[in-house]
Amino acid sequence: MPYPEMMIHGMRAELAQLGLEETKTTEAVEDAVKNTDGTLMVVVNSVCGCAAGGVRPGIALALENSEIKPDKAITVFAGADIDATDTARGYFEGYAPSSPSIGFLRKGKLIKMFERRDLEGRPPFVIAETLVEAFRETCGNAEAVTA
Repeated sequence: MPYPEMMIHGMRAELAQLGLEETKTTEAVEDAVKNTDGTLMVVVNSVCGCAAGGVRPGIALALENSEIKPDKAITVFAGADIDATDTARGYFEGYAPSSPSIGFLRKGKLIKMFERRDLEGRPPFVIAETLVEAFRETCGNAEAVTA
């Protein structure tokens, strides 16, 4: 049974206020993947403490402090957007489901992945630094991006 919307509304809003598009359905995820020229950042949001204390604030810091950013960023909510989350995770080939997690896609192919174990227990500024570096590696010049 999915989390009640009133319980997660504020957690959703944190990322939506940063400009991440909420994709609550399989179709919305597929549309974002198919219709994004360049780099798509996919965030699997979560109710856990590491999402609240590190990941969401880290994403905010990274987006505020980087000139280079993904061309588009979407979010699904694990435990609430069940089908959308499963669809997003389907693009994270070779990785077990984890939340929170952040994947970077180009033309529907995973080019960079951060699993929960890469994010958990890290303070926001460390996550932000890691994401800014990922932005440099994955965003911008398509020829410079390697899988």
